Amino acid sequence: MSSSWSSILTNYPLISAFIAFVIAQTIKFFTSWYKEKQWDLKQLVGSGGMPSSHSSTVTALATAIGFQEGFGGALFATALILACIVMYDATGVRLHAGRQAEVLNQIVYELPAEHPLAESRPLRELLGHTPPQVAAGGFLGIVTSVVGYFIFLDAR
Repeated sequence: MSSSWSSILTNYPLISAFIAFVIAQTIKFFTSWYKEKQWDLKQLVGSGGMPSSHSSTVTALATAIGFQEGFGGALFATALILACIVMYDATGVRLHAGRQAEVLNQIVYELPAEHPLAESRPLRELLGHTPPQVAAGGFLGIVTSVVGYFIFLDAR
């Protein structure tokens, strides 16, 4: 049991992905505070915003796998393809779903008070990312795994 935990705690790709996620969410938390002048704890776990934590997580994972296992292997290819799918989804389906939620929320807001949907809870609008948010997340993920490479793998 203890060897399982020690191997998880020394798993360079897993740690790189986790750290990239934490850094991205922390950046969102503080930029939200800077813009809104109030703390919003939902920013620590929520989706959407700058930078994309999904993109930072999957690029850190793919890059770390490349460093550890080699960039020519099947494992890196799999991680790279999955990272591309996640980033494409963030700027495609999720971004447009968020924009549709904005429109639907506006429609519901303008309904008369006696309408059965007038009291419905608003839909989440911040779901996806713009291409710059995804690019920033990807860059953050690569930087995180490169720094991790020099800390974890170079130390061996």
